[in-house]
Amino acid sequence: MCELATAMAVIGAASSVAQYQGQRQMANQQARYQAQASAAERARFLQEQTSLRMRQAQQQEATNKELGDIALKSREAISRARTSAGEAGVAGASVDALMDDYMRQEANYRSALLRQQEFQNINTGLALSDAGFRSQNNLIGINRPINRPSFLTAGLSAASGAASGYRTGLEIKAATT
Repeated sequence: MCELATAMAVIGAASSVAQYQGQRQMANQQARYQAQASAAERARFLQEQTSLRMRQAQQQEATNKELGDIALKSREAISRARTSAGEAGVAGASVDALMDDYMRQEANYRSALLRQQEFQNINTGLALSDAGFRSQNNLIGINRPINRPSFLTAGLSAASGAASGYRTGLEIKAATT
């Protein structure tokens, strides 16, 4: 019957060792998952940054084209006005005032477009900051601490299981004799 106590002790110890190995395997799987999820989050963040920067570049290009169009239309309007004034025999302060008005309108429009572009750049900067904060929070959520099993705790648990199993075996032996 002493073998029964020993067998129970071995079973208790083996159970603790199996539990430790299972916990260790789970911790390793969690670490692999976290590494994959972190890599995916970094790729997502880079894609979002690229998208924001591309949109900013497209807006800048559109603004530059519009500024060029405005300058061309303004020069054409001023040229037509001068030609018309010359053909009509009008000269002096009234023609100068008309030319000044065209230039003022162009400057106002140019200023409004440039101010709008500044606002868009600020918006892009804020969106990039927000994306960075969101990505950081996502990474914090992904990379939570992994509960890794302790070899010392597993050893103590195995010893405790062996002792408990041995005691149970002795109790069974005592009860059957």
